[in-house]
Amino acid sequence: MKPLAADWNPGRRIGRRWAVGGALLGTAVALVAFAPAAWLTGALARASGERFLLADAQGSIWNGSAVAVLTGGPGSRDAAALPGRLHWTLRPAGAGIMLRARQACCIDGELALRVEAGLGRWRVTLPAGPVGRWPAAWLAGLGTPFNTLGLGGSLALASQGLVAESAAGRWSLAGGATLAADNLSSRLTTLDRLGSYRIALAGGDVPRLTLSTLQGPLLLSGDGQWSARGLRLRGEASAEPGSEPVLNNLLNIIGRRQGTKAVISIG
Repeated sequence: MKPLAADWNPGRRIGRRWAVGGALLGTAVALVAFAPAAWLTGALARASGERFLLADAQGSIWNGSAVAVLTGGPGSRDAAALPGRLHWTLRPAGAGIMLRARQACCIDGELALRVEAGLGRWRVTLPAGPVGRWPAAWLAGLGTPFNTLGLGGSLALASQGLVAESAAGRWSLAGGATLAADNLSSRLTTLDRLGSYRIALAGGDVPRLTLSTLQGPLLLSGDGQWSARGLRLRGEASAEPGSEPVLNNLLNIIGRRQGTKAVISIG
C-alpha cells in the first residue's frame, strides 16, 4: 500500500502553482492600480525629447499631480516652470482612456483628452472649445531663441475638434486648433507691446499652419505644414512704418535680413 502522503503530493503541487499564479496576478494588478506618477512623467519626457517635464510628481498615474516644466532638451540648462501644480486623473473609457487635467493658473476649467488604442493605431481627441492660457514667458525654458527674446504676454489655445491619429507609425490630423499670442512684448525693444498674433492649424493629409498679425507694430506672416519630417514654416517679419528703429535689433534675431524684412525659416 502507498503511503497516504504520497497521494497528496500532486494535489499539493497543483495548489502551490495556483498560489504562485494568484500571487503573481495580485502583484500585477497592484502594480497597475498603484503605478507611481513617475511612470507617466517618464513616458511624457521621452515622447517630448525631454522638452516637456512633469517635475516633483506625486500620487499615481491614475490620480496625480506635478509641476509643468519646459526645458531645452537633454543637456540644456534652460528650464521654466508654471506656477502651481498640474492635477490629472486617468480613467478607462470604452476602448480607450480619458485624461482629465486641471491647473488653476492656465487651464480653462477642466481639460478632457480622450486616447483610444487599436491594432497598430492611436487616436487622440481634443474636444472643441477653449483649452487654456499660458504666460509667454514660459517659452524661455525651451532655450534659444526664446530665452533671448524675453517674451511677455500670453498664449491661448482653442480646439476646433482636433483629432490626431497614428497608423503604422504615421500621424494624421483632422479638425483644427488656434493658438493666439496676445499682447506680446520683448525685453529686446523699448516698445511696451509688439502686437497680437494668430497661428491656425488645419488638419488634413498634410496639416497646414498659417501665421498672421492681428494688430501691433511688429508684423508677422507665414505659411507652413506639418509632415512626418517635422514642422516646415516660411514667412517674414517687418516693422510698421515709424517703428523700424526700435525693432531693428529684434528683427535681426527673428530671421535673416532682406532689406527692411527678416525671413522666417523653420524646418
